[in-house]
Amino acid sequence: MNSGIEIHIIYRSQSSYTMTSGPTGEIPVFREIQRFRQIWIWILIGGIAGIAWYSLFRQIIIGEPFGSNPAPDAGVMVIFIIFGIIFPVWFLVMKLEIQVTSTILRFRMVPLHMKWREVPFGNIADVVAVIYRPIREYGGWGIRFGRKGIAYNVSGDRGVQVTLKNGKSFLLGSGRAEELAIVLRSRIKTGEH
Repeated sequence: MNSGIEIHIIYRSQSSYTMTSGPTGEIPVFREIQRFRQIWIWILIGGIAGIAWYSLFRQIIIGEPFGSNPAPDAGVMVIFIIFGIIFPVWFLVMKLEIQVTSTILRFRMVPLHMKWREVPFGNIADVVAVIYRPIREYGGWGIRFGRKGIAYNVSGDRGVQVTLKNGKSFLLGSGRAEELAIVLRSRIKTGEH
């Protein structure tokens, strides 16, 4: 029991973020927010958005058809709205939030999950910090399905594999995987649930 409290105190004293209470009013002992930060993704998104903006400018504003087989003006507007505005904003707001409180592990992939996914410690059999291959093992980043269950990840190749007592498992991508695994393991072993 003391090791869980000690980790809690050590972590809180070293945290670089403001401690705020979660949906149930509990103050998290671990909190991480991750966003898509891969340069290649932002180059790709920027390129697609740039083409959408350019097609709008050229065909709608200047009045010159865009491309060898131009789309109708309404089609250019739809493409612009989807790929020039919605697509980049989607990736700007998308984030993976992970919290560990004194009673549960909770996470969500905003804006896909507006409500927290909550896993009481009593349902967790094991947690392991892992290095994985996002593309090879899960087909990329986001909410992905693989041989080892579902992965919730937005960047990097480190995470925590959570195995539930019912045999199912899932992976939470984390830039602080070892720290998350230690905090979770201390809660599971001390019987805090």
